[in-house]
Amino acid sequence: MAAVLWRHRLAAALLTAGLALRVLAEIAYRPALFYIDTPRYLYNADGMDPVGYKGPLRTILLVANFNTVAAIQHLLGLAMALVIYLLLLRRGTSRWLAALAIAPIVLDAYQLQTEQTIMPGTWFEALIVAGLAILLWRPKASWRAVVAAGIVLGTSATVAQVGEALILPVAVYLLAAGGGWRQATGKAATLCAACALPILVYCTGSYLLTGDFFLSHSGVTSFYGRMAAAADCATLRVPAGERGMCPDKAQQAMGSDWLEYGDGSPIRPYYSGLPRAEADSMIAGFDHRVLTQQPLRVLAAYSRDVVKPFALTRTGSPGDTPISRWQFQLTFPYYAPHATMPIVKAAIDQFGGGGPPTVWRPVAAFLRSYQLDGGYTPGPLLAVFTLAGLAGSASLLRRRADRGTRQLALACLLFFISGVSVLLISDLFEFSWRYQLPALVTIAPAGALGIGVITRSIRTRRSPG
Repeated sequence: MAAVLWRHRLAAALLTAGLALRVLAEIAYRPALFYIDTPRYLYNADGMDPVGYKGPLRTILLVANFNTVAAIQHLLGLAMALVIYLLLLRRGTSRWLAALAIAPIVLDAYQLQTEQTIMPGTWFEALIVAGLAILLWRPKASWRAVVAAGIVLGTSATVAQVGEALILPVAVYLLAAGGGWRQATGKAATLCAACALPILVYCTGSYLLTGDFFLSHSGVTSFYGRMAAAADCATLRVPAGERGMCPDKAQQAMGSDWLEYGDGSPIRPYYSGLPRAEADSMIAGFDHRVLTQQPLRVLAAYSRDVVKPFALTRTGSPGDTPISRWQFQLTFPYYAPHATMPIVKAAIDQFGGGGPPTVWRPVAAFLRSYQLDGGYTPGPLLAVFTLAGLAGSASLLRRRADRGTRQLALACLLFFISGVSVLLISDLFEFSWRYQLPALVTIAPAGALGIGVITRSIRTRRSPG
């Protein structure tokens, strides 16, 4: 055992540091952190996202309490790092590159914060890692592995709807992996069907319980925030009935999140005064007019959000969802305190948590200082990972790559396009630092694999013959 630990000492040191940070987060905020959306996974509260997270959450709470939920989510974070490390070694990367790939997931304080919070983000990331690992564990994915990976990745969409974006990347990977066009297309089709299975099961259950055959209410209102924030209402041509949806400058400055959810949003009167189907139809019409009449404004706003993760520091921009929501606080955080404080206390009384919400201030102060003073994945490093992942994926276009380099490049391709798909589609609705966390388990490994492809290619060119 000592010899194994010494051989993998860099990864062992990172995992030990990650474990220590998670223990500190667990004891600093008891029993766990709660967010605005947490009650909808505990009760039957209305919301805009799928509630697949309710399954593991309520299962744990049947036999334990919120402390245990947070502890399991922290263990999932470490398990993701370990799986990624072992997977990259199996694919042929060096130990230092594999360790570099897991550094963001074990050390990033924003990841620690989401693991400590009763929210589905950690489970969504874990399902992504599990699905990709099943496909990549062997050089050639078996039919059984394809089905299993499809079910796991499809299940991720019942936890966070953006998981639907993973279907195309994994199908592209199977086509790129080759093995004959019939087998490649057959596996891609099988994986798509396997992905669709848990989604259809969830939608069927939703129909039986609510009468609606869908994953969530997300849809036209989600796009409204993006469109309304970018619109120039002075030149926008809309019917008189939709004119009230145009925000003024002060409302636009509040950002996409407020325009979608805020009590003072221009769309609130439509939902309070019209049937939901009619309001949805009118908002969809407004969204379409903004997109078709002012596409460059929408593209410019979207592009500004896409490049935000590459900034040197992690700060919030005007109109963004407040970054403070994902930062450790010195007191127990309540969002909309008058509404959420009674719910949080009632939930702890019902499900157990070892007493009222408490904060161990000295440890919380350390975690906050660590987070704000550099304890996160810096934007330039994420940019390097992105460029390396792109280069490693593009190397598949070369016909003369050796087998080892090709295996690295295929793994790089799967991680890279999966991460890019999830992040780009998330940004279509609004920018939030919470939505950028899947980059830690996709773009970072892709970057390490891409660096491995580049260095291996250089060595191959320099070797005689």
